[in-house]
Amino acid sequence: MLIRLEFPQSDHTRQSRLPGLLMSLFLALVLTGCAGRNVGPINEFSPDTGQHQPGLQADFSGDESVLVGVAFSGGGTRAAAFGYGVLAELDAIAIGQTPDQETLSSNIRIVSGTSGGAVLAAYFGLRGPNQFQDFRERFLVQNVENSLHTSLGSPPNLFRAVRGGMNDRNRFARWLDENLFDGATYADLYREHAILVWLNATDIHYGEPFLFRRETFAALCSDLDKVRLADAVAASAAFPVAFLPLEVMAFGSACEHDVPEWQKRALKDPHAPVRLNAHARTLAAYRSYDEPTRVRLLDGGITDNIGITGLALTRASANTPYGPLSARQAVRVDNLLFIATDAGKTAKPSWAASPQVPSLVQIGPALANATIAASVRKGFDALQLALDDWRQDIVRFRCALSDEQVLDLRGSLEDWDCANVKMTVQLLSFRDLDSDQQRRLDRIPTRLELPNKEVDLLIQAGRDTVRTNRAIQEAIDSVRQRRGPSAVQH
Repeated sequence: MLIRLEFPQSDHTRQSRLPGLLMSLFLALVLTGCAGRNVGPINEFSPDTGQHQPGLQADFSGDESVLVGVAFSGGGTRAAAFGYGVLAELDAIAIGQTPDQETLSSNIRIVSGTSGGAVLAAYFGLRGPNQFQDFRERFLVQNVENSLHTSLGSPPNLFRAVRGGMNDRNRFARWLDENLFDGATYADLYREHAILVWLNATDIHYGEPFLFRRETFAALCSDLDKVRLADAVAASAAFPVAFLPLEVMAFGSACEHDVPEWQKRALKDPHAPVRLNAHARTLAAYRSYDEPTRVRLLDGGITDNIGITGLALTRASANTPYGPLSARQAVRVDNLLFIATDAGKTAKPSWAASPQVPSLVQIGPALANATIAASVRKGFDALQLALDDWRQDIVRFRCALSDEQVLDLRGSLEDWDCANVKMTVQLLSFRDLDSDQQRRLDRIPTRLELPNKEVDLLIQAGRDTVRTNRAIQEAIDSVRQRRGPSAVQH
């Protein structure tokens, strides 16, 4: 949930406003047929769809032996601050031959995010490891909610909520565009040596993750490069009731479209992974419309709250055993580190010890938290399986190469071990911290405005989870040992 929906609190307030709220609700229900209107789709028709889906760029920092991926969960500013703390700690870990030369953050080449985590993922992907450090000042300590409708105790807001959502695209997306992304589009992400960024929303018609990828927009007869980053992030964060769904247009068969080979295979193969087949069917459906049709998007956390769908589908649809790596990268890499963050709360509900049956208002958040927690567990398990399969595919590819091929791709046969590919996959959450710290973090609400003290508490928590994670520290030690004794932590 992205922002806290506010209700009148005291009994006196509830009683005094109840008639007005009921009347507003009645009028809203009467007029529900006049659904809420957004401010237009976030994409446009393009005969040139820019279908090429970029892989990892061929020249990443250092000797290309280390590849880091991070995935940030949903959870508003709470999630973004926790994820920023993880990034800040990775940025403080030197792995180069000199402490000021190369840090672990400079080896991040895959970043994904959902909802609140999508804000951080998009910003890091846009600015890169050397210029993301102002994220705290530009977003985390800002009161974004000043530009939003948040109170369901307001009759006009209640009316807006019943009609589809309290805030349209002119609210959060415009704030992001003006205050954080500075008008950037996806074309700015695909510059030379860019980080591979995956943002996802939920297509509420098909109940599938909607991936902001060039292949998706090619199926829509549209060009992702022209889409504003702010609109993609706002779609990923469009929590129901708080926000109207954001809209993209599917232009059917109005453009030429080369169906990717993976999609053809997924549609024909009865043994194709279920997730891949569902994604292929959704893309095919976008092409089947006889006239332009609106596809409506809500919070990506509905279908994937830790943002791993992009990686899972990219691996499942890869045409090589090492994709999205290049052959050169697959031969040169020997450490792969993937970190997913989960900013979900761990506290028991306040009514857990009460003999009274909880009300619908009390049960609702608990059901949402339970659904998200289950999704995170399943998603992370799927990520671990996908990455372990990827490592095995890379090893098989490497070990099938001749010495001449290795020399051509790697430049040297010195210390070559085709099976030496280490994979570390970790989920960082509040559960990794001591009980007192957990309780303090659990009291922080999911919203888009937090006191500076709470923001800094979350940032420190993210840093602490990296420092205390044994598997991550062992991976760091392995990298440093390979690079020599002068690679030390700041």
